[in-house]
Amino acid sequence: MSGSRSAKDSSRWSTLTMPMLTALVLTSCARSGGFDPSLYPPARRMDTVDVLHGASVPDPYRWLEDEQSRETQDWIDEQNSLRQRTPARFASVRDQVAAELQAVYGVDSVSNIIPHQKRYFFMERTGLENHARLMVRESDLAAEPRVVLNPNTFSPDGTVALDWWYPSPDGSLVAYGKSASGSEKSTLYVRNLETGEDLPDVIPFTQYCFVAWNAPGTGFYYNRSPDPATVPEGEENFHMRVYFHRLGAAWEQDRYVWGEGRPIDEEPRPYASSDHSHVLLNFFRDPSENDLYFGRMDSTDPLRPAAEGLGAITTGDVVDGRLFIRTNYRAPRYRICATTIDRPTPDHWQDLVPEQKGVIDDFAIVDHKLVVHLIEDVHSRLVVYDLDGGLICEVPLPGAGTVASYLPGIGMVSSFDGSVGHPDLFFTFSSWVMPPASYRYNLRTGELTKLHQRECPVDLSKYETRQVWFKSKDGTRVPMFIVARKDVKLDGNNPTLLYGYGGFNSSFFPYYRPRIIPFLERGGVWALANIRGGGELGQAWHDGGRLGHKQNGFDDFYAAAETLVDMGYTRPERLACKGGSNGGLLIGAAVTQRPDLFAAALAQVPLMDMLRFHLFGMGAQWVHEYGDPRRADEFAWLHAYSPYHNVREGVEYPGVLIVTAEADNRVDTAHAFKMTAALQAATSGRRPILLRVERKAGHGAGKPLSMKVRNQSEDWAFLMWQLGMIQ
Repeated sequence: MSGSRSAKDSSRWSTLTMPMLTALVLTSCARSGGFDPSLYPPARRMDTVDVLHGASVPDPYRWLEDEQSRETQDWIDEQNSLRQRTPARFASVRDQVAAELQAVYGVDSVSNIIPHQKRYFFMERTGLENHARLMVRESDLAAEPRVVLNPNTFSPDGTVALDWWYPSPDGSLVAYGKSASGSEKSTLYVRNLETGEDLPDVIPFTQYCFVAWNAPGTGFYYNRSPDPATVPEGEENFHMRVYFHRLGAAWEQDRYVWGEGRPIDEEPRPYASSDHSHVLLNFFRDPSENDLYFGRMDSTDPLRPAAEGLGAITTGDVVDGRLFIRTNYRAPRYRICATTIDRPTPDHWQDLVPEQKGVIDDFAIVDHKLVVHLIEDVHSRLVVYDLDGGLICEVPLPGAGTVASYLPGIGMVSSFDGSVGHPDLFFTFSSWVMPPASYRYNLRTGELTKLHQRECPVDLSKYETRQVWFKSKDGTRVPMFIVARKDVKLDGNNPTLLYGYGGFNSSFFPYYRPRIIPFLERGGVWALANIRGGGELGQAWHDGGRLGHKQNGFDDFYAAAETLVDMGYTRPERLACKGGSNGGLLIGAAVTQRPDLFAAALAQVPLMDMLRFHLFGMGAQWVHEYGDPRRADEFAWLHAYSPYHNVREGVEYPGVLIVTAEADNRVDTAHAFKMTAALQAATSGRRPILLRVERKAGHGAGKPLSMKVRNQSEDWAFLMWQLGMIQ
């Protein structure tokens, strides 16, 4: 402000408290479309400079890596306070969106059916319950369901979650894990369905656990991490081992099975064969390579290799003495092979289902038939073969969509199941504007029955989905989905949100997202680009966007944004981008590399410091995806795009909301903290750079619905504010 004020004016201003003054400034900025940089909490700059491979690398905000220090905690409190002191109109829209999200989430939902002999398990959430309950029907699907596990009773505020569950073969017992505050640090319990009580068996340190029950249900193989007190600091999430637990025994006495001498960052995943005769064990080195071992379930002999050192992904199953293999060894889009258990190695594999046009995403043996989930042009097909590879039929699906579910913190997983000796195949199907429905398909009669479909209080028929293919910077064709009103005008003036991930061989298929409905209802356009680094188009697609090719995925994303502009959907002033975790890294790159292309950005639990990521959380496991900054050539490509190290003074950056969570066990909060401080100090523009630090939350899995609604409504209000949708 300039000029003189009267004594009366001076007196009035002197009575304002700082929160009152901040609120006035925020309101004024909101009306003018800008933000006052003087409101940012001060962040001390250090003179820290690392010399890496001959290059000087400043790190002025390294002190923010110490999350527990008083200085960092005070800075976090000030950042959260700044974000919460929002203009009244912003708050009003946030509350409206929260009510709309409650409406679309607050409907009964039922997951896919998972049969275990004469019991049928499924997850069900009623209304606005924080968590879905594990349910079971006895004898047949018409029986009245009863509750097996109700995570809504685990804690008063819903922050203790059910992480995973594995029924015994006859369904009389369920091994399950629960964790607090989104940490995913599970403890294993065993629930008896007859009594409704837990057995005395309790096993700690079972985060990311896989369980393989033996046939009689008297014990199981499982993986667990070590007691954190027994390993060097920073290695608490590593050194996983596989054990066999006999019910009734102390967990400390469990029989060691596998893991000693293996690289500390490998993830062992034991699972039972469909006939429960064998245990299979995957050891994942990185998202594009694993070894596969197997052995008889009741044997103490060492496990035998089926696929070892192939540089490929291989999974398997055993039925009637035959080993069935899904692999991308010598088949980038995967093939399915078979051999006998006495000759399990690749030189004996015989193709049953050769490599296809699409990607063979998964398979299951149901009714002694091979059910194959095929992804073709990023849509699902279910194709049925006999066990010698002869084509039987294709399961009729309701349209172009996905036989898969999205699990927070895990990603897209195939969602179909059945049993070896029964003809019923169960699957879930959905698309962007088609709520999930669960189905039963009889493999003998061809009868398809819809069991349940989630309702939606909004008329979704007014929306349509387009899939377009565009050319990236290097000429590669990339697919993108666009969801919008059927009557949207291609006048370049539509508020648009572009979403991306592009990493770890993870695929993003069309599936129902209730969270986007408030945006669509206000005339927004939502788009997802299937950029390189993901697995949507096979191993070559993953390899084309990782390690030294990571920039390809970023370029794909920018080309997607430019395509939306060229097609007339939007313009940069009305275009936002969003991503989480590895997708948060994508957003950090977009903000620093192409600030001219986006008006706003939402980066959730992001990686931002790619020169120190391997030192935090689970980062050491990701050098196979990103590269190792301790190596000169890999440092060069990481340094070239690391968002934190590419923030430039005096650039007009988009409006940015960065989100992290204090219990995130995967991506350390330091990434979000340091990036926020750097952007706030550097930007020359008046769009806000804000930070949300979520309490009693983690990377995403296990978050109660009430917290999801609260956070998503704030996210949308921020984006709508920056896209000019709030006047």
